[in-house]
Amino acid sequence: MKAAAIESNMRAGLKEWIGLAVLALPALLVSVDLSVMILALPHISVSLGANSTEQLWIMDIYGFMLSGLLITMGSLGDRFGRRKLLLIGAAAFGSASVLAAFSYTSGMLIAARALLGIAGATVAPSSLALISNMFRDHKQRALAIGIWFMCSMGGMALGPVVGGMMLEHFSWGSIFLLGVPVMALLLLTGSHLLPEYRDTASGRLDMTSVMLSMGTILPAIYGLKEIAKQGLQTWPLMAVMAGVVFGALFVRRQQRLDSPLIDLRLFANPSFSTALGGLFGITLTGASMLFISQHLQFVEGLSPLRAAMCMLPGVVASMAGMLFSPIIARWIRPSLLIGAGLAVSATGCILLSQVGEGSGLSILIIGYILFNGGAAPLASLSSDLIVGSAPPEKAGSAVSLLQTSGEFAFALGIAVLGSICTYVYRTHIAGFLPKDIPTLTAEASFESLAGAVSAAKALPESSGSTLLHVAQTAFTDGMHVVVAISGGLMLAIAILTVIKLRHIPPIGQKTPAELKLTNQE
Repeated sequence: MKAAAIESNMRAGLKEWIGLAVLALPALLVSVDLSVMILALPHISVSLGANSTEQLWIMDIYGFMLSGLLITMGSLGDRFGRRKLLLIGAAAFGSASVLAAFSYTSGMLIAARALLGIAGATVAPSSLALISNMFRDHKQRALAIGIWFMCSMGGMALGPVVGGMMLEHFSWGSIFLLGVPVMALLLLTGSHLLPEYRDTASGRLDMTSVMLSMGTILPAIYGLKEIAKQGLQTWPLMAVMAGVVFGALFVRRQQRLDSPLIDLRLFANPSFSTALGGLFGITLTGASMLFISQHLQFVEGLSPLRAAMCMLPGVVASMAGMLFSPIIARWIRPSLLIGAGLAVSATGCILLSQVGEGSGLSILIIGYILFNGGAAPLASLSSDLIVGSAPPEKAGSAVSLLQTSGEFAFALGIAVLGSICTYVYRTHIAGFLPKDIPTLTAEASFESLAGAVSAAKALPESSGSTLLHVAQTAFTDGMHVVVAISGGLMLAIAILTVIKLRHIPPIGQKTPAELKLTNQE
C-alpha cells in the first residue's frame, strides 16, 4: 500500500503535460533553425549581396555557437536554475529572431545567427533536464522524453520543408519570425507551468573549463566541416588536432575539480555510456540523408521542395517511432526493441542500395522510411536512459553531453561518409568523362555531381547527356557504398545494445534488486 501511494504521488498531472507542450515547441524550433537555411540561403545571398565567405558564415555560425556552448549552458542551468536560464534564453532567442528577420546586411545577419545559436544552447539542455524534474514516474518520463525528442529530431528534418513552404509565399525573413510567438508563449507560461531546479551543492562555474570545452568543440567541428567540403587539407586537419589537444586538457581538468563542468563518473554507468555511444553511431549515419537529398535533386531531377516532400514520409516514420517506442517498451525490453528497430533500419539500407537508374522513387521512399523509422527506438529510449541514469542534479550536464555528441557525430558523419562518397564518385567518373569536353568542364564535373549537372547544361545535347549519365551513375555508386556502411554500423550497434542493455527491464517494471528492496520495506 505504501509503495502504491508513493508511486501515485510521483505521477504527473495535467499541469506537467501542458508544461511539456510548452517545452517541446521551443525544442522543435531550435532544431528547425539548424536546417531551414538550406533552401533560404540562395534568396538571402541575392537580397543581401552576400559573398561566398559570408554565405558560409550565415549557414554555419548558428550550429557552431549552439554546439560550442551546449556543455557550458547545461552545467550553468544545473547551477544557476534551469527554468531561469531557459526563460532568459527564450527572451534572447525571440529578440535575435526579430533581428535576423529584419537584417539588411550580411554582417548583421551573421551576428543575429550567432546570438540565436547562443540562445538556442540555453533552451535545449534546460528544457530536457526540466522534464526529468516534472515527470518522476518512469513510464511517464520515458513518454515525455520521447515526445520531446520527436520534436527535437523532427525539427531538423522538417526545416527544409518549412523553409520551402514559407519561401513560396513570404520573404526570407519570415523563416526567423516563426520563433517569436513560440518563445513568447514560453515566457508567458513558463513561470507558472515549469518548476525551478538547481543544484545547491554545486560550486561556481569554472571559466577555464568553459574555455577548454569551447576550444575542444569549435575547432573540431569546424575542421570536420571543412574536410567534408574540401577533403584532407592542412588547416582543417590542424583544427581537428587542436580540438583533440584541448579535449585532453579538458578531461584532465575535470578529473581534478571538485565541481567539474562535466562529471566524468557518468560514463562509469554502463547504461549511460552504451546509450550515448549507440546514439552517437546512428547520428553519424544521419549524414546519409544529405546524399539521398542530392540523389533526388540531381539524379531524379526534382526541385528542392519536391525532394523534401519525398523525404517527408521518412521523417514522419521517425517521429512516430520516437513517440510510440516508450509505450511499446513497457512490454518489451528496451534492448530487444532497439535491436529489432536497427535491424529494420539495416533492411532500409539494403533497399536504398538498390536505388538506381530506372528503379523509380518508390524503392527510395520505402527504404528511407525503414532507415529512419527503425532507428527511432534507439533515439527515443537512449535519451531516457541517459537522462534517467544521471543523478537529478547532473541532468543538465547529461543532456548537454547527449546533444553535443550528436553535433560531433553528424559533423563526423558528413566528413567521413562524404569523403567516401566523393572518393567513389571521382574514381568511377575519371575514366568515363567524354573526351571532347573542355578542361574546365571536366574539372567541375570531377569535383562534384552538382558541378557536373551545371556543366552539362552548357554542352551540346549529346555530350551533355553523356556527361550527366556518367556523373549520375558515379554518384549513385558512391551513395550505395555510404548506405552499405551505414547498414553495417546499424547492425553492429544493434548487437552491442542487445548485449550491454539486456539487464534493463521493460519501462515501469522493477529490476530484481529493486523488487527485493520493495519486499523488504
